[in-house]
Amino acid sequence: MRDIFTELLIERAKKDERICYIEADLMLASGTYAFKDNFPQRTVNVGVAEANMIGVAAGISTLGMIPFTHSFTPFATRRCNDQITLSVSYAKNNVKMVGSDPGITAMLNGGTHMSMEDVAIMRNIPSMCIVEPIDGVQLAGLFPQIVDHDGPVYIRLLRREVPVVYEEGETFELGKAKVIKSGSDVTIIAAGIMVSEAVTAEKILAEEGIDAGIIDMHTIKPLDTDAILREAKKTEAVVTAENHSIINGLGGAVAECLSQNYPTPIKMVGVKDHFGEVGMQEFLAKKYGLTAEEIVKNCKEVLKMKEN
Repeated sequence: MRDIFTELLIERAKKDERICYIEADLMLASGTYAFKDNFPQRTVNVGVAEANMIGVAAGISTLGMIPFTHSFTPFATRRCNDQITLSVSYAKNNVKMVGSDPGITAMLNGGTHMSMEDVAIMRNIPSMCIVEPIDGVQLAGLFPQIVDHDGPVYIRLLRREVPVVYEEGETFELGKAKVIKSGSDVTIIAAGIMVSEAVTAEKILAEEGIDAGIIDMHTIKPLDTDAILREAKKTEAVVTAENHSIINGLGGAVAECLSQNYPTPIKMVGVKDHFGEVGMQEFLAKKYGLTAEEIVKNCKEVLKMKEN
C-alpha cells in the first residue's frame, strides 16, 4: 500500500506542480524516498516534530500548494491535534494528512504507536474528511478525488500488504459508501481491514441461511447516511466493524445516524476501550475481537434483538 501511495503521489505531482510532501522523519517507513528523488524541491523533512509539520503544511497551503503530510496514526492526529484544528481546519487550509499503520496494523511497534482513537479525534474537527481505503484498487480510485477535494483530508493508510477486496476497474466516490452486497437479514457496515473480515463473515452466515449485506464505509466522514438508512430499512439490523475503538468511531457515527433517523438494533465490533500492545496482527485481531467470527457472533446477537 505504501508503494502504491508513493506511485500515485509521484504521478499526480508530475501533472500538478502544487503537490508537495512534508514528512516527520519517517520516509523509510512510508517508502516515499522516491518522491524526494523526483521532486527534491517539493519535499520537506521537518524531523520528529509532527506539530511543526502541520504548521508548515498549513503555511505552504496558503500559497496555493497542496501539501501531503505523513506520520504514524497517533503522531499524525493526537500529537498535533491543536495544529490540525486551528492551523488547518479553522483556517480553511487545504492539507492532506496521512496517518499510517492504523489500529492493530501497528503490530510490533506496540501500544505507543497503536492509535485506537485517531478517527474519534479527527471526526470532531469541523470540515474534516476521513478516508480509509482497504486495498490498492480503492486507494487508486479515491486518490484523485482526495487531491481535488477542497479542504482537509485525513487518510488512514495501511502500509503493508493487504487482502485484495476489489478487482481492477472498480469505481469509488469520495463521501459515498460502496455497497458490496445488499442483504435481507442483517447489514454489516465496515471500514479498513474489517471490510475483508466482513466479506468472510457474510460467507459464513450464508452457509447458515442468514442473508447479510455489506457496506464498505471507506469515507467515514462525511458519512453516507443515505446508504446506511437505505440498507438498514431492508434488514432492520446493523453490525458495524472497525479497526478502531467503538467509542466515537465508525460504530458511533452509524449509531448517531440510526438513532436520529431510523432507530434500529445495532451491535459494534471494534476495540472496547483499550490501549494497544505489542503483537502480530493475527494475535491482536483475536485479542480485540476484530475477526470475521466476531462479526458473525454479533450478527446473530443483533438478529435476536430484532426478533425481540
